[in-house]
Amino acid sequence: MDALTVFIPLLPLLAALIIGLGHFLGVLQGEAKESLTADISLWTLTLACLMALVVAGAELLGNNTGLFVVGDWLRCENVVVSVNFISSGFSVYVAALFALLLVIILRFSVNYLHRERGYFRFFFIYNLFAFAMLLLVLSGSSVLSFVGWEIAGLCSFLLIAYQYDRPVASGNAVRVFVTNRIGDTGFLMGMGLSVYWLNTLDWQAISHPVDRLGTAEATGIAFCFALAACAKSAQLPFTPWLARAMEGPTPSSAAFYGAVMIHAGVYLLILLQDLFEQAPMVMGLLVVVGALTALYSYLVGLTQTDIKSSLVFATSGQLGLMFMECGLGFWEIASWHLAAHAVVRGYQVLTAPSLLHNVHDNPIQAVSPLLAKSRWLYLASVQRFWLDQIADWALVKPVQQLAHDLSYFDDQGLDKVMGCSAPALNAAASLAQLKEHSIGARLNNVVDDFSHGSGLAGTLTQWAAAVMHWLEVRLVLRGISKATIGRSRNLGRRVNQIERTLLRPRYLVLFVCITLLVTF
Repeated sequence: MDALTVFIPLLPLLAALIIGLGHFLGVLQGEAKESLTADISLWTLTLACLMALVVAGAELLGNNTGLFVVGDWLRCENVVVSVNFISSGFSVYVAALFALLLVIILRFSVNYLHRERGYFRFFFIYNLFAFAMLLLVLSGSSVLSFVGWEIAGLCSFLLIAYQYDRPVASGNAVRVFVTNRIGDTGFLMGMGLSVYWLNTLDWQAISHPVDRLGTAEATGIAFCFALAACAKSAQLPFTPWLARAMEGPTPSSAAFYGAVMIHAGVYLLILLQDLFEQAPMVMGLLVVVGALTALYSYLVGLTQTDIKSSLVFATSGQLGLMFMECGLGFWEIASWHLAAHAVVRGYQVLTAPSLLHNVHDNPIQAVSPLLAKSRWLYLASVQRFWLDQIADWALVKPVQQLAHDLSYFDDQGLDKVMGCSAPALNAAASLAQLKEHSIGARLNNVVDDFSHGSGLAGTLTQWAAAVMHWLEVRLVLRGISKATIGRSRNLGRRVNQIERTLLRPRYLVLFVCITLLVTF
């Protein structure tokens, strides 16, 4: 049964490839092909779900060995990146639960998105997301889990921007994507420290570092993974991204932020239970962050006026309680809490469009008189405690100012020293050639009557041009050595390489991380 763990994530990936290639090649298009696309998705994901349930049943019977090793992906000195899958413990049960919930939400999506623009795109991204989450949960290597972690984040971005022609949807998608990259930085740092101190990237060795790590080293690794978990599960100060993510369709909101992906951070904490128990400082930090997130979500949730926003802050509040449970060492309670919350919240988000009808006769419970009389608290709750504005002030504006300073230095410093940049020269040359052809001039070595004057004025002009050309060649161009020209060209190429490097997205993320570290 252990070998089935390999096929559980691969089946949704196969469905995503079939749907993506079919739509790209024009085979899966139009309303007539919607049923075929739905059948491909449902059958493959249902089969993966059945396999996950079989593996979970075998684990209950004690028949699984615990780890299925496919082989080695990469060897670098003492570090081996293995392709292995977890076939026992909490991971197997979470995989079965997530697969079952993904099948239910997928079946709901078939009718909900009927005749919707982007129908095939949704099913392609949804199957890719199912592959990513099942890989994240079942992988025995932190490298493969990080692959699933990143693909799930990419799918989240694509489905938040499902209606990409709407500026709000595309803007929120970008903001959510950038926010989650801060957590990814923590994940990568945790992997790097694991390699440095443990010479391994396997979860089993990282989560059981008994007698191999001191308290300081365990605290460092645990803090990095805790940062990743906080960002992924929308804990303070990252909580506002969850409300922005509700721009996607209802099925994607149910799968990503109700039932499955939003619990990835809590799953990571439970997976690294033994590591966190060796880092009491990080455990205390989890308690504080979880408590503050739960309190913040409760207060902000009191003033929400739409269903999805209310469910969003209810979700982040429950996740905060799970972080508290992990920080206090109640790991089994946190596990059951995760499973129950995934089921309930996924159902609530799916029924959000009809929730107003279902609760029409239910009266709203009044808040306590102390909260009702606090006007400043009401204002802070309506403004969601200004977390977005604080993030803009602390992160976005410093990065924008840094970009402005670099651009100013480039325009006023480098360009003046080096002259016009190569793109500007090419553009000017192209425009000059276009103008030359448009007026019929041939300004080259070919003799042309257009370039010769006539009469005394034309002759004097030609003589003056010849004298100026002789002076330029003799006194200016020949005064510069070839070595100087070569050095100038090399310097120009290096400056252009530095400029292209600084404009790459990863360096923008680096500037964001540096600003975050300086700010806090």
